[in-house]
Amino acid sequence: MVMPETLSRERAQLSGRRVLVVEDEYFLADDISRALRSVGADVAGPVGEVGDALRILHDGSVVDGAVLDVNLRSEMVFPIAQELRARQVPFVFTTGYDPVSIAPEFQDVLRWEKPIDVAAMIRGLGGLIGPRQT
Repeated sequence: MVMPETLSRERAQLSGRRVLVVEDEYFLADDISRALRSVGADVAGPVGEVGDALRILHDGSVVDGAVLDVNLRSEMVFPIAQELRARQVPFVFTTGYDPVSIAPEFQDVLRWEKPIDVAAMIRGLGGLIGPRQT
């Protein structure tokens, strides 16, 4: 969970932002979702399959950022990452695999290895999304 001393900065960056959570491990998906909600984000999902994530991306609503597990039940998440990159939506990866499992085109994406530090991941994503422009 996000620690109180970091709460205000992340709240400013993520409050009201819609974040897609794509994670097939139930408890980790729940931890990430609760941490995002604790800083004011609206969570899309969580979902554990590529098809479900793509449906969310195509439902007409806005997604401001995403947390993507690299491997979803033996299916790689890269089609979602490609769609997000095409839309210029920031995202981060979570993974239990070596860095070599990341497609070359996504080597620049912030990555958290499992078990992840959820608070640090939230800070990283918040830094990518940044505060809402008024």
